Amino acid sequence: MWIDEARIHVAGGRGGDGLISFHRTKYNPLGTPDGGHGGDGGDVILEATRSMNTLLHFSHQVHFRAEDGGPGGPNKRQGKRGKDLIIHVPVGTVVRDLHTGEVIADLSAEGMRVVVARGGKGGRGNSAFVSNRWKGPKIRELGEPGEERWLKLELRLLADVGIVGFPNVGKSSFLSRVSRKKVKVAPYPFTTLEPHLGVVEVDGKSFVLADLPGLVEGAHEGKGLGDRFLRHATRARVLLHMVDLAGVEGRDPLDDYFAIRRELEAWEELREKPEVVAGNKIDLLQPEEIARRMSRFREAGVELHPISVVTGEGIGELLRTLSRKLDEAPREAPSVPVQRTWKLVPRKGFRIAREDGVWVVEGREIERLGRLDLSTEDARVYLEEELERKGVFRALRRAGWSGEPIRIGGIEVEFEFEG
Repeated sequence: MWIDEARIHVAGGRGGDGLISFHRTKYNPLGTPDGGHGGDGGDVILEATRSMNTLLHFSHQVHFRAEDGGPGGPNKRQGKRGKDLIIHVPVGTVVRDLHTGEVIADLSAEGMRVVVARGGKGGRGNSAFVSNRWKGPKIRELGEPGEERWLKLELRLLADVGIVGFPNVGKSSFLSRVSRKKVKVAPYPFTTLEPHLGVVEVDGKSFVLADLPGLVEGAHEGKGLGDRFLRHATRARVLLHMVDLAGVEGRDPLDDYFAIRRELEAWEELREKPEVVAGNKIDLLQPEEIARRMSRFREAGVELHPISVVTGEGIGELLRTLSRKLDEAPREAPSVPVQRTWKLVPRKGFRIAREDGVWVVEGREIERLGRLDLSTEDARVYLEEELERKGVFRALRRAGWSGEPIRIGGIEVEFEFEG
């Protein structure tokens, strides 16, 4: 089965917790704080590979999580960093944020990578909190959660020439004749339900053809086999637009041509693609009728190449024309992952807002306090002192705070003050 769309959930590993530990000796019974820091969580990374040509794997597995960081150890031992999780996807995969539609990366070359979920930072052990105020702190930080997000993966085939046209115009038969690709051919619509690739050699050169499933009017709006196959045409450097010149289905070939052109032009990426137009099934027409129908295309400003997939007539010249068009068409520059822009709060600043009766304090240094393990009295006192020292309580009172809950990072706390 060939799948070209998938939705997956990715999560970076959680950072390891810091440790509360004391190194005690005969002459130092109270001990020296020596709790180590937790290791960072692993990242989730997507990597493009040519060993895959479908997103089928992601219909069986949706959730992916990198390894968590290890906890800190005694003697200030750092916890082990979590292993990165590398997920292989086919070359040509476009990665989007499912909810915003933002393109995170276009993995169009072998080995391209993008980090899609970063692991959380490890928490500090109590050895990091030693100061003149705190000689033997029972204070530590918990590990930070890793990033989580839903992604939409879209596979877009990488081909030099994309063959487009109505169903039953001979696209699959053409690909089978000019390459070694054997595809299903039958006299009914939508025989091709998935794209096929074939390599063509002409005059010592080779290029890749993609047979895209037949289009119908309204395809860009999801009709017929829908716009999912128009998407694959965006990768092609040249389009081979094939029409049934004999009108076997009872349709007018020139009307067919313009109907498909409207579908292509509805996609901005396809509007200006170089195009070669081929009229198939000339073996069913008399020479004078071929000339008359070619004249109609010429009068409409369309250069038509008459061919017969059955007899092979005109195919050699068509392939040479495609080869020349490819020489003239610019190659797509390798894309690079989109760099996300982070809006950072100044290191020593903070912001205060009120949401649903809770006061929210945001800021890099302040939010880090939200990672404290508040199960110890030392940690609760330390949090209160730090908020006072950094001016948070003062700013809250000026804003109208009167003891309501405060949200800092991932925790919500309440303070009771005497008087």
